[in-house]
Amino acid sequence: MPEHRPMEPSSPWVEIRATDSDWDAADPGLLRTIYAQLVWIRAFEQYVLELASAGLIHGPAHSSIGQEGGAVGSVLALTTQDAVNGSHRGHHQFLAKALHHIEPKGLDPLEAPGDDLRQVLLRTLAEICGLDRGWSHGRGGSMHLQWKEAGAMGTNAIVGGGVPQAAGFAWARQHAATDAVSVSYFGDGAINIGSTLETMNLASAWDLPVCFFIENNHYAVSTNVNEATGEPRLAARGPGFGIAAWSVDGMDPLAVHLAMTEAVEHMRRGRGPTVVEADTYRFFHQNGGFAGSAFGYRDKAEERSWRDRDPLVQTAGQLQRLGLLSAEESREAVSQARRVMAEIGDVLLEDDPDGKPGQRRIKPAEWPDPSWVDVGVLGDLGELDGAPVVAKGSSVAVESMKFIDAVAGVMGRRMADDDRIVVMGEDIHRLNGGTNGATRGLAAAYPGRILGTPISENAFAGLAGGIAIDGRYLPVVEFMYADFMWVAADQLFNQIGKARHMYGGAGGVPLVLRSKVAMGTGYGSQHSMDPAGVFATSAGWRIVAPNTPYDYVGLMNTALRCQDPVVVLEHVDLYSSEGPGPVDDWDYCLPVGQASVRRHGADVTVLTYLGMTPYVLEAAEGHEVDAEVIDLRWLDRASLDWSTIESSLTKTNQLLIAEQGAVGTSYGGWLADEIQRRYFDLLDAPVRRVTGGVASPSISSILERAAIAQSAEVRLALDEIGRY
Repeated sequence: MPEHRPMEPSSPWVEIRATDSDWDAADPGLLRTIYAQLVWIRAFEQYVLELASAGLIHGPAHSSIGQEGGAVGSVLALTTQDAVNGSHRGHHQFLAKALHHIEPKGLDPLEAPGDDLRQVLLRTLAEICGLDRGWSHGRGGSMHLQWKEAGAMGTNAIVGGGVPQAAGFAWARQHAATDAVSVSYFGDGAINIGSTLETMNLASAWDLPVCFFIENNHYAVSTNVNEATGEPRLAARGPGFGIAAWSVDGMDPLAVHLAMTEAVEHMRRGRGPTVVEADTYRFFHQNGGFAGSAFGYRDKAEERSWRDRDPLVQTAGQLQRLGLLSAEESREAVSQARRVMAEIGDVLLEDDPDGKPGQRRIKPAEWPDPSWVDVGVLGDLGELDGAPVVAKGSSVAVESMKFIDAVAGVMGRRMADDDRIVVMGEDIHRLNGGTNGATRGLAAAYPGRILGTPISENAFAGLAGGIAIDGRYLPVVEFMYADFMWVAADQLFNQIGKARHMYGGAGGVPLVLRSKVAMGTGYGSQHSMDPAGVFATSAGWRIVAPNTPYDYVGLMNTALRCQDPVVVLEHVDLYSSEGPGPVDDWDYCLPVGQASVRRHGADVTVLTYLGMTPYVLEAAEGHEVDAEVIDLRWLDRASLDWSTIESSLTKTNQLLIAEQGAVGTSYGGWLADEIQRRYFDLLDAPVRRVTGGVASPSISSILERAAIAQSAEVRLALDEIGRY
């Protein structure tokens, strides 16, 4: 018979329950503050539901009524310097953090609200209604609430989408040598999502001071937690990753506060991340003011049993027992909050002159200006003022250099000059600079700033996004292959790419993503894509595609100054190539929006980029069709050099767009459409395109070559133009 040895997790998991003696021992000021916050948040949420039922809120109204105890109890263990983010059901989390920020010494439930409190309520209500005076000028609405000055870093509509960012907030606070922590609030629906679990693992591996606060309200819309997992005790996830965990009654705000106080102390002492599971309940359906029983997925008896444990009622009862607040005073606190919310509503609303008696509308002056719709998708590049830009037609002194040496060299130069830069990716700290040598020598030169990550693109891309949103550090992320962006697509496109615009357009998201294109190297269908077309059709990213060492250095320097996220594409074929690179000036910048004319010609304009540029130049050399070859360098819509394109088309009146990758996700598709609409009168023929095939490149060298475009395909296109 084999011997069986019981195994124990390395991290503790405890349940905390508060007793009357804990309430007796608690600071009366803390208890009155807990009740005051509960009252204000409840009154706010009830008013939101009133507006929603009147059709005055466009979009969802995810009420937190019933769940306020978890947010209030936990936030009161934090400071302004601590960061929080939350989920689509995040009004209570945001308000608790904002109220604690403006009143760090506490709130009294009977005290008339001051201007700061009224402003918090007004701006939050305005944001939920989609109005200009909201925190993000109405762009974020109910699910995207951010006030960075208060440490409220942004609620999030994607289930689990904000969790990796919270690890980034924690990393920034830890790296800045503070004892501040980060808290990510999410529900039982997010606990089984890959981004959450990847981030738990990464946070544990790096000992990050981040708390994974699970609001287990038992339902992901209508799916019960017992249906969704074989282990409905969700705090059990913590020990599985070596993370200390606390389970607590989320309807008891003091119990939550006691558990959170222990968890925060654990993190402040440098002991790593924590998990807190608050067992709670939303009194209403997923969205709106109807109970869940109205939709048939839970019954009224269940709802009554939870309503009997209402955190407001429980807290009021304890304060009355302790003689800290009478029943009449409790009623007055609630009445005052409701009156104030009605007054705040009057700031935003007026009688509808075309409506029925009593019908109201949003005051027209409160709406944002429609012309502002695209402002802030990207920044205005004011951060580049004063940069050492090389004038068009000029150059710094150059010498022959390997492309990969330029990659490592410019990053080393920038890291020496800017201690905000931190680089992360798989294996970049080993193998003499990662799989291709792009970080050669940097791990030894800059300890703690070249971070080898687990294989978890979702987690470390999102962590980098959190660092960028925090703003104190400048993350550079390496994806070993561009295809891996699909694993991290939510973080790249829903989070990093949209954050600036979604949260009002003012806050930068400085992040550089280095991504390797490997078509033609035999790595097959899942390691060979060109992502330019995908990024170009996803708002919020700038795209750089250098193909010489000189361009790489200048474009990377610009990307690292930029307050927008920038993806820098690198083709594996170019790594071993040699070309002009800087002799001793590694600080110059090549400006955003400046292409390079690699070959002058009169018959046709050829637009190309990255690894396709050498093939186009090879095909054009000696061909009877005199091609003008433009290396685009910058590929996103906002950064394209439209002036150079127009000037060339004015001369040639014909256009060919040449790229290597598959036609389905091609970059040239949208570009051809845009050019035909902009410059139709300049064109004597339809825009022609050279692309790869439908299929992704295969492992077979014969099939791979058949799937991608190179010089031969360009020559065929030029031949056709010659016949035309």
